[in-house]
Amino acid sequence: MASTVVSEKRPGYGRLLRTPGALSFLLPGFAARQPFAMLTIGIVLLVQHTTGSYGSAGAVAAVTGVSMALFAPQSGKLADRFGQRAVLIPGVLIHTASVSLLVALALSGAPMWALFLAAVPSGASVPQVGPMVRARWAAKLEGTPLMPTAAAFESVTDEFTFVVGPVLATALCTGIHPAAGLITEAALTLVGGLFFAAQRRTQPAFGPAASAGHADGEPHRSALSIPGVRVLIVAFLGIGSVFGGMQVSLTAFSEEIGNPGANGLLYGVFAAGNMLAGIAMGAIAWKIGPRRRLILGYAGLTVAASLLWSVHSVLLLGALGLVVGLCIAPALITGYTIVETLVPASSRTEAFTWLTGAVALGQAAAVTVAGRLADAHGASTGFLVPMAGTLLALVTLVALRSRLAPRAASRVAARGIGHRVPVPVD
Repeated sequence: MASTVVSEKRPGYGRLLRTPGALSFLLPGFAARQPFAMLTIGIVLLVQHTTGSYGSAGAVAAVTGVSMALFAPQSGKLADRFGQRAVLIPGVLIHTASVSLLVALALSGAPMWALFLAAVPSGASVPQVGPMVRARWAAKLEGTPLMPTAAAFESVTDEFTFVVGPVLATALCTGIHPAAGLITEAALTLVGGLFFAAQRRTQPAFGPAASAGHADGEPHRSALSIPGVRVLIVAFLGIGSVFGGMQVSLTAFSEEIGNPGANGLLYGVFAAGNMLAGIAMGAIAWKIGPRRRLILGYAGLTVAASLLWSVHSVLLLGALGLVVGLCIAPALITGYTIVETLVPASSRTEAFTWLTGAVALGQAAAVTVAGRLADAHGASTGFLVPMAGTLLALVTLVALRSRLAPRAASRVAARGIGHRVPVPVD
């Protein structure tokens, strides 16, 4: 698919949203990805209501999260090979049926093993709409300076989703019925997913057509076979450790100081920092390349995350949480931007789902480890998980930064051929 020509030297959200055909997939894509943030909290609230145990509820939700992280890349690979529509339609149908079965089992007092079995397909079939939207942006904007703006826009959209989704699910579960959150999640997935799948004109080329239409003519290959993608997966595991570690440790800290209500405020400040940085990232015309931006941004994230364990007041923790949020967006957005220069079009959706799955897997692992540390040694020790996760990821990034160099064809496209605007590639 040919890239959209961009002549402006300075990228911006206005220009991005005027990209031909963009709104046709952005609006249904937003509706279709909203349920993603409702699933975990919906499961926790329903299963806790039916079993009386937060431990059981968390275990069922964890099975769903791990299942999603493991199966998401396979969904992306199938979308690259057979097209997004071919994967989305059966996927949303399976997801709706699986979640409906989970609701029915929970309400009927089924044993835990039955809930675990239903949780596996519920997580495995979560539609990967976010990566699919990113793949559509990449198909339209490849080689243009609007790609970082698109990545920033998607990051802000994801963060907004994770703010609205849990609030909506909680309100439905507490105000209407404990199953209302999951029922709404399943309905939104079905309607939004089918509507998004219907937008065939903006669907990226797939299979042999993607390879034939790409500038370098590369045949289809697994995104995981590309060394740079594996390096980015480690980086995104570290970002997931921040999300998971912050969620558990902020909750434990708030309970430890006798003010449980502070948890929502502290996490809201953290999320606000992420959103603000994401908005700023998309409005800046960068003069340094994405590889250097990633390392610098990740270094800032590591330093900020390493200080969390030493803070013991709400005011200071809120301020530092804001800084951590401000540092996450540059690392996350730049990582998604780099994928476009590493991966041929025939494997791009798979690559995006590997990164999304890495965040989910890092988050699931961090929730488990941080929770055990907080229970055994206090809330402050839970903050050691984000520190360790980001530090290990930063060392990997610095040691293997050469593997993040763009492919030759991407460097040519990025520097511009005639009408395209030169952008830094290092």
